[in-house]
Amino acid sequence: MRVFAAARAHGLPVWLHAGQLSDLHGVALAAAGTVAVLLPDAFYFMRETQVHPVEAFRRHWVPIAVATDCNPGTSPMISLLLAMNMGAKSFRLTVAECIAGVTREAARALGLWRETGSLEAGKWCDLAIWDAERPAELVYRIGFNPLHARVWRGR
Repeated sequence: MRVFAAARAHGLPVWLHAGQLSDLHGVALAAAGTVAVLLPDAFYFMRETQVHPVEAFRRHWVPIAVATDCNPGTSPMISLLLAMNMGAKSFRLTVAECIAGVTREAARALGLWRETGSLEAGKWCDLAIWDAERPAELVYRIGFNPLHARVWRGR
């Protein structure tokens, strides 16, 4: 706790990787503003059986981000589309939660929500243009990449 206080006193952001492999009550150290980051691919790859408390996150209005864990130890997967699919299937996230989880809430988890993560005036124009009829296709279809074009920092 003293380390977190010292970091904040010096203007450094505090991130805590807690609760992935066991519940050591690390999230109890976090103050309001915590973002729960679900790693559905790590859940699958590590053959976890204890499902994250998504209903409690919803009940307490905890923002939920969805990410790949993309590392050789717990998950070598790089597909954000597959992470959304796994989030919907493994954790029963809605389509809206999955899409918000990889955009707005992911930016919030990284401390970048003021610059990116949603379409608002003054934010970086980072977006993917998908060849899909409905947003649900991005979450429920497996093994396809409907990316038509990408805009990064307005280009």
